[in-house]
Amino acid sequence: QVQLQESGPGLVKPSQTLSLTCTVSGGSITTDYYASSWIRQPPGKGLEWMGVIEYDGSTVYSPSLKSRTSISRDTSKNQFSLQLSSVTPEDTAVYYCALSHTAMTYEYWGQGTQVTVSS
Repeated sequence: QVQLQESGPGLVKPSQTLSLTCTVSGGSITTDYYASSWIRQPPGKGLEWMGVIEYDGSTVYSPSLKSRTSISRDTSKNQFSLQLSSVTPEDTAVYYCALSHTAMTYEYWGQGTQVTVSS
């Protein structure tokens, strides 16, 4: 059974960089051909797709976040990571990692991790 677990700081100061890691077990982010995405949900708002790293290592980002977002992976650890720079309180959200084979059709989700941006 595929399981995902997000990890990282729950509190980030404004202007700093938010860094999260998703550890995948029960499946391979490369040889199982998954697209590995980051999605967030600000309080009181809907889900927002942030970006994806494909099984071949290529990346695509949301146009609205592209200038501040970087997604990378460590295939030896079966992990992928998110970095969001220059954060503001508007980046406060629950952050999820998810796996899919078809665009925007997520098969597996992490439980989500709350990140608050505050001084």
